[in-house]
Amino acid sequence: MTKDPVDHVHQTLSDASVALHDLLGNRPAQEAIAGAGQLLSTALAAGRRVYSCGNGGSMCDAMHFAEELSGRFRLDRPALAATAISDPGHLSCVANDYGYEQVFSRYIEAHGQEGDCLLAISTSGSSKNVVRAAQVARARGLSVIALTGAPASVLADHSDLVVCTPGGRFADRVQELHIKVIHILIELVEAGVFQSTTPGMANPGRAPSGGTAGQPNSSS
Repeated sequence: MTKDPVDHVHQTLSDASVALHDLLGNRPAQEAIAGAGQLLSTALAAGRRVYSCGNGGSMCDAMHFAEELSGRFRLDRPALAATAISDPGHLSCVANDYGYEQVFSRYIEAHGQEGDCLLAISTSGSSKNVVRAAQVARARGLSVIALTGAPASVLADHSDLVVCTPGGRFADRVQELHIKVIHILIELVEAGVFQSTTPGMANPGRAPSGGTAGQPNSSS
């Protein structure tokens, strides 16, 4: 018999809940997330830049991370210098002339400076272009945060701090945890750089366009 679609939905949500529950009980992972938030806050408070990169869904997560720092998350505050390595012109140029393995590292080579920070996202921890970006970043004096789903990985070997969120058999479970981690990191940055509030508190400032203070931002 064909599985009831509602049962399928319930099972999928249950699987996601188990993955989140496992992370909730993983103290070392939580400590790594807090450490990553500190690294990012320190860099941004010092006027440095933050870069992010990943492939496929992880590139979307990298873009999400950067736009809520340079744009807006919960607080009305000055923009933060964050860039996802996702420009189509750059990516296609480097891929064509040097190979896809260098699309992220070449950008870091051009723009990364000592004291900056790279958030390198790879569910497997083995994406060659992300690993190469981490290698180049560390060689140039950037701090590297790996966000991955693999307990031991090549990417971890080339990072200063590793946030690992194993989600089971499938990458999508890992990515669901990654977006939660990313939102926590942004909360920690807003609390660390702009100490007018703390993570979880509603924004006491002016309302976002089209909303009222304390309500969710509708821009993303």
